[in-house]
Amino acid sequence: MNLKTVLILLGLALATIFALVCVLLTRERTPRTCQHLPLEQEDVEDGQSLVFADLTPEEMSQVVRYLQGHLGVPLVDASRAKPSDNCIASVDLQVPAKAEVLRFLDAGGARPPREALAVLYFGNQAEPNITEYVVGPLPTPAYHRDVTVQRYGGKVPYHRRPTLGSEYEQLRVFLKKKAFTAAPTFMQQVMEYDRTNLAVQTTAPHGFQSGDRVTWFVLFQNVSGFFVHPVGLEVLVDHSSLDISRWAVSRVFYNGQYYRDMAQLESAYVQGRISVEKVRKVPWDGDFSSMKPRAPPAALFPVLFEPQGPRYSVRKNHVLFQAWSFAFGMSVSTGLRLFDIRHKGERVAYELSVQEALSVYGSNCPGGMSTRYMDGSFGLGRYTSPLVPGVDCPYLATYVDTHALSDSLRPKKRKASLCIFEQNLGSPLRRHYSNLQSLYYGGLVNSALVIRSIATVGNYDYVWDFIFYQSGAIEGKVQATGYPSSSFLHGDGLRYGNRLWEHTLGTIHTNFVNYKVDLDVGGVKNSLVAHDMAFEMTRAPWSPEQQIERPRLTKKVLDTEDQAAFRLQSKMPRYIYFAANSKNKWGHQRGYRIQITSFAGDHIPEASSMERAISWARYQLAVTRRKEEEPTSTSIYNQNDPWTPTVTFADFINNETITNEDLVAWITAGFLHIPHSEDIPNTVTVGNSVGFLLRPYNYYDLDPSIYSHDGVFFTSEQDFTACEINPLACLPKTASCLPNFPPFTYDGFRNMSRL
Repeated sequence: MNLKTVLILLGLALATIFALVCVLLTRERTPRTCQHLPLEQEDVEDGQSLVFADLTPEEMSQVVRYLQGHLGVPLVDASRAKPSDNCIASVDLQVPAKAEVLRFLDAGGARPPREALAVLYFGNQAEPNITEYVVGPLPTPAYHRDVTVQRYGGKVPYHRRPTLGSEYEQLRVFLKKKAFTAAPTFMQQVMEYDRTNLAVQTTAPHGFQSGDRVTWFVLFQNVSGFFVHPVGLEVLVDHSSLDISRWAVSRVFYNGQYYRDMAQLESAYVQGRISVEKVRKVPWDGDFSSMKPRAPPAALFPVLFEPQGPRYSVRKNHVLFQAWSFAFGMSVSTGLRLFDIRHKGERVAYELSVQEALSVYGSNCPGGMSTRYMDGSFGLGRYTSPLVPGVDCPYLATYVDTHALSDSLRPKKRKASLCIFEQNLGSPLRRHYSNLQSLYYGGLVNSALVIRSIATVGNYDYVWDFIFYQSGAIEGKVQATGYPSSSFLHGDGLRYGNRLWEHTLGTIHTNFVNYKVDLDVGGVKNSLVAHDMAFEMTRAPWSPEQQIERPRLTKKVLDTEDQAAFRLQSKMPRYIYFAANSKNKWGHQRGYRIQITSFAGDHIPEASSMERAISWARYQLAVTRRKEEEPTSTSIYNQNDPWTPTVTFADFINNETITNEDLVAWITAGFLHIPHSEDIPNTVTVGNSVGFLLRPYNYYDLDPSIYSHDGVFFTSEQDFTACEINPLACLPKTASCLPNFPPFTYDGFRNMSRL
């Protein structure tokens, strides 16, 4: 072997060694993949929470087949039903009676039969009506019973029915083929109408008195974010007849003027008697209303991840997080709801649920000034939207599919429409730095579990959260976003909002939300107690000539429902709590305090003919006896007949005693929204958030979060860089790992149907 060959082989060997060293060094610097640790507390719940579980698609289909075969009348698919047809409007879980559930959960009683609640529209009858049936037992139905009279005291008139998607589609066809064709010159020259360039938005309620079904439809440019592109034309349609051919235009509004119908508008335009305000045509992306970012991507925003895996578990409809456990579900009409909420194994609440979302609008245009949306009627659960990982929820949250049967004979899957995640709120739950006497630091990161859904109802998006803290507190919160509703700016429009663009008036409106909070503190029977503070004047014992104003504690037991009904503008005790029949170590009644975050003003004058339909909004807090016949504060039928409401919350309050009874708190929170230029392109959640807190009040002997594994404590004399002293010192090791981010997916645009 010659010298040249030896040198070549030696060079290759050195290169190989160098490459291996580089690989080894690189491996040492490359973070490892995050390893999931087993949960400290395994979920051993044996399926009891399934008593609250939403219906499965198979169960919904079984109910539909049963009703088709046992009612003796033809049932048309609601997705294509005419008002004169019979159809199934919705199928949802019939939540069992609380007493039955508690016997099952707590006393080893029989599992309550699993049942569905079906809402049917009977338009093809001598007396059209709405009927509600309980169907069971599931999964193989064998009976049905009409519960309409039991629930509402009588039959529900047909005109109160929530509007189906098929009826909206029939109304769109009516506008295109009947209404607009009566004014061809106006529509072509002023609206530049080509049968595709206009979008409509409905208003509600439909008229001024019981039996009315007359609706203003507001016209917009059919572009992205059309809600802020009004064109000045609004059409009032009378669709009260079950015969679509008898529908008619009752009134027309254009640029501040009213007309008898489209033909009169056409005549006035042709004769030059109309003040025309030509709206600039915007591109399909909406121009100023486009949500497309105006800046290119740059450095990535912070991302939440769990270096040792999730510290919670989700098993079917049951969630376990540290000392918390609860069951969850999704109602078609009211949306997210929780049941059997326990802390440290003890039930603190039986039910937490959204009840209603109300908006009352003002405008100098007819559609805007007559709008009072009760979104439960449209369906806060029905319009729960698929969630975008990384924006709507943390990317690595747990996403849950939900199912609904509404406006159709077939269940629809809403993929990833609910999310659950633990969130580090970036602040201490509690802390203290001591630089007096002893030197130490003690603190606890504020890490909480969040369960979230987002409902998109027309222009508004509601972000619904229930949040569970390590201190034993629960928060219910809603954040409002989406597009502001708008009217065409004309005349004295600025009395009713702000100008958002050339022809766009952002219309003033209120937002109210109502919650049902069924607390069971230390048992089912509770009392309502108010604590507050008052100043008392006293002489200083050590200097009698001097006077001191000192705060003292005031206490009062609220004995009746009337005493426990606090009007929106009334003064409410700052500490108001459900008190148990047991005491803590220090001799105080164990309790859970209700703390409301709200900026609500008046909901609507009580003299209004429709106020009783939303009378829950009179009260920031009302506590009543729990009754099975009072399951909700409102009804889906109140929207279309608020003048004769099917459910009147004010009637729940009748001065019954509430001492040592099963109680329910009905909480209302709200805010005023005056749209402004920063609501373009759409509204942000910052500052548009309200809700409530449920906080332990002498419920424990000390703060339960002291037992959290997340606590940090070290003194000046300890080595706080040692992991065994300070777990934060281990972060470079325990958190230096690569999380597994799955590929981005989104199913929000599949199988979409228009409202």
